[in-house]
Amino acid sequence: MVKTLTEGQPAPDIELPADGGRSFSLAGHKGRKLVVYFYPKDDTPGCTTEAIDFSALGDAFAATDTEVVGISVDSADSHDQFKTKHNLNVVLASDKNKDVVQAYGVWGERSMYGRTFMGIERSTFLIDRQGNIARIWRKVKVPGHAQEVLEAARALQ
Repeated sequence: MVKTLTEGQPAPDIELPADGGRSFSLAGHKGRKLVVYFYPKDDTPGCTTEAIDFSALGDAFAATDTEVVGISVDSADSHDQFKTKHNLNVVLASDKNKDVVQAYGVWGERSMYGRTFMGIERSTFLIDRQGNIARIWRKVKVPGHAQEVLEAARALQ
């Protein structure tokens, strides 16, 4: 069964290994706003564009006291290569066990080119300073998305 999260409820916990040998946790960001974007796979066209778009707006997100983290089921080593190749400045966390993607309800059956498989539905969550979900975007279309999330972060106190 897919978990359905709603705006206003506490964000599920995140505690994951991340790029650069560090770890990432939701608890470590209390008091700041956080953008958590889930993406299917490192170094694929849509995911690369999305990561580049969020990276390009890094200073603008920082100016709103908002951290950005991308999460996929790729390994931290894969994230390191992806970041280096595309000069990314967002944190990328690895959910190899799929605990977080399932907790956020973004892991499920997908289909592409007539093939069915399990994977991540591209989704973004804006989490407020108290650790509650302020905004949810599901079935994200990449063009313009990072800018839309930035505007929502700016509007969030």
